[in-house]
Amino acid sequence: MADLVYKTILKDLEKRIFDNEFPAKKLPDERTLTSQYGVSRSSIKRALNVLANEGIVFKKRGSGTFVNPLYLKNRSLFNYEGSNLGVTDSMRANGKRPGIKVLDFSVIPATKEMQTDLFLASEDFVYRIRRLRLLDDQPVMIETGYIPIKIVPELSRTIVSGSIFNYLEDKKNQTVTKSFLSIEAQPSTKADQELLNLSSNEPVGVMSGIFFLDDGTPFELSNMRLHYKYMKYNALVELK
Repeated sequence: MADLVYKTILKDLEKRIFDNEFPAKKLPDERTLTSQYGVSRSSIKRALNVLANEGIVFKKRGSGTFVNPLYLKNRSLFNYEGSNLGVTDSMRANGKRPGIKVLDFSVIPATKEMQTDLFLASEDFVYRIRRLRLLDDQPVMIETGYIPIKIVPELSRTIVSGSIFNYLEDKKNQTVTKSFLSIEAQPSTKADQELLNLSSNEPVGVMSGIFFLDDGTPFELSNMRLHYKYMKYNALVELK
């Protein structure tokens, strides 16, 4: 219940920030927010701490909590607020509606690389899932993933038409909570240009790596090719 309360406050505060409800870039103090939301002060503190950890706000000792103007100018496409690292729920850009178009759903033998990266045996098979991610029906990202069949043998085209990570959490009580991703820019291929509406001289952003279940099991080997306009990430660095 406490988690639900603070997450509700967190999402509402984010919406208010992005709707420019605080033009002076200063949030109300904790006492005022506690009164506004009718919750405990600890829930307000928790929500504000998450916003600060994400770099959305910063706390100035003795002065209060302020909106980070650079965050508003450079909003990332991915915003991980839920319990897993799924792209479906995290992909957000100014309220645009996310969508998925399945390009390929097939079964193939695990390659040597997959066997190494996903800790598979030579006789194991994987799902090959290729999807086009959309925002308001506009193509944003080509996503190719490889998932071991033995982890989710019941996977279907219907399931992969939505959030695989949410399915895993809702139906199998497993969550994807860790990833190791490399990020780089590359020249776009003909397939990129066709699917993402790019010209031949426009690049793509590439994220590739592995997603892990909460018990440490490698779950998916993934490659994501983004339209360069959405290749934007924020990082908050703090030395203690």
